[in-house]
Amino acid sequence: MARLLPPPQFPVAPREYTQEYANSVVRTFSIFIQQFLSPGEGRNTNLTLTTLQQDAFGLETGALFQQNGFVKIVTIEHSHPRGVSATGSVGSVTVTV
Repeated sequence: MARLLPPPQFPVAPREYTQEYANSVVRTFSIFIQQFLSPGEGRNTNLTLTTLQQDAFGLETGALFQQNGFVKIVTIEHSHPRGVSATGSVGSVTVTV
């Protein structure tokens, strides 16, 4: 973890295992998982992103994707559609059978 969170301290194993010790280990693992899954700051020297999605479809706000050779971030303010298409018409057609 590169965040400024104190690592959880696991209890020292007793000679005989007790329910209290097992509960303590489970609590400590729960703290670790909560810290691991919580968003936080990051500082990296190198970062490699592989298999980035080509559009923002289905991604949450803040996720990264690649579009036309640029890495972009999904934001609420900007849409990045999967594709662009349009239809139009001129005049009308009458079909008689």
